Amino acid sequence: MQDNSIGNIGNNGVSLLSSDTHVHEVVKTAHEELRQLMKQRADIMKRIGTLKQTIAGLANLFGDEILGEDLLELVDRKTTGRQPGFTKACRMVLMEAGSALSVREVCQRIQDRAPAVLLRHKDPLASVTTVLNRLVDYGEAQSEVRENGRRAWLWVSEPPRGSLTQGSVPEPAISHL
Repeated sequence: MQDNSIGNIGNNGVSLLSSDTHVHEVVKTAHEELRQLMKQRADIMKRIGTLKQTIAGLANLFGDEILGEDLLELVDRKTTGRQPGFTKACRMVLMEAGSALSVREVCQRIQDRAPAVLLRHKDPLASVTTVLNRLVDYGEAQSEVRENGRRAWLWVSEPPRGSLTQGSVPEPAISHL
């Protein structure tokens, strides 16, 4: 009897046969597809942030009444009386900042804007740090180290195609996945 094992032991302790190399190909293919999907998700989240900023800018110029109820909700401007989520608050602070912010600066801006959001957290600085790092993982933000050695976070969005001035309309976005 011929031994066709290639010396690898699988998770269940069984030797993988050389004829089972297709399993390695399936894993390799699945890994590549997962990597591509994660990149696409990051790109989509960046694009969503850019579109929300564009719509919010137009609403600031022309008033929220130009937006329908569903669009107000999608861009987080609908006043439902409900407190916005903690992650959403961190996102909005970064989106509106225009420059990198430290954890303390993000906390202060949330405190100024929606103090009740912070009251639900025992250690707001730790909670904000966790959310900011998660936004980096999602591809929505990036982390940088300041001259003082402290970290700061910056919202990542596509550069504007042209400045929005009163009366101008942004160029429509076309995205292909």
